[in-house]
Amino acid sequence: MNRTIRTLLLSCTLAGTLLMTQPDTAQAQENPAVVRAFARTQKPPLHGKHWMAITGKPLAATAGALMFQRGGNAVDAACAMIAATSTMWDVLHWGGETQALIYDPRTKKVVAINGLGVAPTGATPEFYRKKGFEYPPAYGPLAAVTPGTPGGIMLMLAEYGTLSLADVLGPSIELADGYPIEAETADRIERWRDKLKEWPYSKQVMLPHLGEAREAPHPGEIFRQPDLAATLRKLVEAEAQARAAGKSRKEAIQAAYDRFYRGDIAREFVRGVQEQGGLITLGDLDRWEPLVEEPLTTRYRGIDVFKLDVWTQGPALLQSLNILENFDLKALGYNSANYIHTVYQAMNLAFADRDFYYGDPYFPPQEPKRGLLSKEYAKARAATIRMDRNDANAGPGDPYPYQGEQNPFAELLRPQQRAALDDASRELSAQSLAAFKEGFHNGTTSVVAADAAGWLVAVTPSGGWVPATIAGRTGIGLSQRLQSFVLDPKLNPFNVLEPGKRPRVTLTPSLAFKDGKPWLAFAVQGGDSQDQNLLQFFLNVAEFGMTPQEAAEAANFESFQMRSSFDEHKSQPGRIVLHESVPPWVRKELAARGYRQEFQPRTSGPINAILLDHAHGTIWGGSSNFGEDYGIAW
Repeated sequence: MNRTIRTLLLSCTLAGTLLMTQPDTAQAQENPAVVRAFARTQKPPLHGKHWMAITGKPLAATAGALMFQRGGNAVDAACAMIAATSTMWDVLHWGGETQALIYDPRTKKVVAINGLGVAPTGATPEFYRKKGFEYPPAYGPLAAVTPGTPGGIMLMLAEYGTLSLADVLGPSIELADGYPIEAETADRIERWRDKLKEWPYSKQVMLPHLGEAREAPHPGEIFRQPDLAATLRKLVEAEAQARAAGKSRKEAIQAAYDRFYRGDIAREFVRGVQEQGGLITLGDLDRWEPLVEEPLTTRYRGIDVFKLDVWTQGPALLQSLNILENFDLKALGYNSANYIHTVYQAMNLAFADRDFYYGDPYFPPQEPKRGLLSKEYAKARAATIRMDRNDANAGPGDPYPYQGEQNPFAELLRPQQRAALDDASRELSAQSLAAFKEGFHNGTTSVVAADAAGWLVAVTPSGGWVPATIAGRTGIGLSQRLQSFVLDPKLNPFNVLEPGKRPRVTLTPSLAFKDGKPWLAFAVQGGDSQDQNLLQFFLNVAEFGMTPQEAAEAANFESFQMRSSFDEHKSQPGRIVLHESVPPWVRKELAARGYRQEFQPRTSGPINAILLDHAHGTIWGGSSNFGEDYGIAW
């Protein structure tokens, strides 16, 4: 990297930050006079030799660290962090969903975990239309898919972990018995208190001060969830009974799984859901199972990037990279008007394909994945980008010819058809604009973990955020993920609601390999903004040489041009959120290209990341200054 580019990076990474210099060891070995200048980040970079655990709350990161202290691996730590963040209502709860990418050093392969729940019996487009819904609702029992997080954790632990379920759930049981609740969650409960009062079990758990000026817990108050603690103890009890009967470790975890999805926990869960008007049945729980899958991947300038399948938005990042490979991003200049415009337009095209072609691959029709991830298709899409203006009408392309097939939905791609749908998606009243933005960023947390044995894990668990309906005496907050389906096949023929089907979700952990070795794990929360922030984080590291901490805090931008995956599924073409440090001449150029700009002091998103430094046998970590995310290493 030459001195001019390095200077540019330092000036653009975080405006107004102080700088410090540290030696770049690799270069210093060749030339001791060469130093690498680092931006002084608001949070210090993490360094470790043995292990690293990062997630959305400090207490949850401690739960991961405890697993390492007990001799567990990165999967054990990740499972404990998922469980702890779920218990702490870190924009999710136990009725939600868990997805993961895991590098297994034993097989030297990346595996994908699909712990996403499915639409329950009776959840059809006709059912919701009769109730007056254009889309499934955003909240309440009718927004719920079957719980996936308990099964996802138990699958990960049984197949790739080393500790017992009792070990992994120990911190969460203690948290459920009572922990000092932090202001972020306590204040969120207070904001949603009127909604929470609609559901008797949620009201009982979440509003301990009914009738007072503040009905939610106070920050620092001990927040107790006795029903949830009892449910988690039942899982540990089932495991212990199986072990006492001579069962293996995996069989004992399966006994706990069976108690949740087929036993007394399942019966109370279903009773509590149906009492409040929900659809989930015992058969739905019995039939559902978490899956181990092959990830999707692409190679970007020699780096292999892995994402989950098209039941998530993850492949949109892969498509964006394929498109951007046709541009010299370094020559454009980091966060210049040309750089921002080019990345924005690439995301427009990739997310337009997401909005039309992504869905549950276990249900027909079959998604055109080979075409979507084709380099030739990406080159054709890149050729449509104009540098002088934002394309507010960017729509889905046709990937089928790039896998030797004809598009069965070509009629839905006609400009007149798309224009009518797009116009309807943009009709936002002033009142619904705020709701649109909140929905766009809806829920989740992120988890990354690594250890010296080579395990590398990225997870984006979610679902059951406040305000959630709690299912009876189980203490489990229901998912709200059903809202990500569409009812009209014209919008997306692959993501139409159907019982037993998974909605296309925004959840999207990431792994990357460099020189054939596991290199980077990165994840972020924030609905439709997730792969936008992760794309820019990855480019910050891969193209501009930032450390994980620098890249996690660096100034990102955010598009609202794609169709929201939540609530009313609206879009806002040309709307862009920029860091307030963007200089006047960049703002002027972007305005001339049709962008409607907003500015915020922090725009990175709550990114968490781990980088494996194979040259030195150490682990680098980064955790954004955007939220309350936290990491621990040793």
